[in-house]
Amino acid sequence: MSNTFTTIARYQYTTEAQIIKGRLEADGIEVFLKDHLTIDTDPLVSNAIGGVKLQVLSRDAMKAKHILSTINRYSLDDDGNQIECPNCGSGKIELYSTITNFKSFFAFLAGFLFGTLPFHTRYKYKCETCKTQFTKEEIKPMSPNI
Repeated sequence: MSNTFTTIARYQYTTEAQIIKGRLEADGIEVFLKDHLTIDTDPLVSNAIGGVKLQVLSRDAMKAKHILSTINRYSLDDDGNQIECPNCGSGKIELYSTITNFKSFFAFLAGFLFGTLPFHTRYKYKCETCKTQFTKEEIKPMSPNI
């Protein structure tokens, strides 16, 4: 049991898994990433093979899951404060890219090739509670925590 690895999380891209791997290793947990080289070679197969598997030793699984549960998976502003939905006030906000179809992908690819990527990539926030989509400019200012 001491040398058996257990999958505790799956990620679509290696970068996400590497960030969590670093956090777990900082707490002394040995981590193994499975299928990350395959996905780095061809990112389009990520969903087909189940993503990058974050694995830890079985004896460390409970500790690692606890650490994962403490990581905030929702968006924060530049000061580290949680972003609130301008519609319902919920803090369950996720950042996503607007590259959703062939036309937007082509604009992204052209921007990447000609060095104008930041001007053609659009990001929006989406509230998990009420499904409202909004931009950074529409975020309500947060009141300071006193």
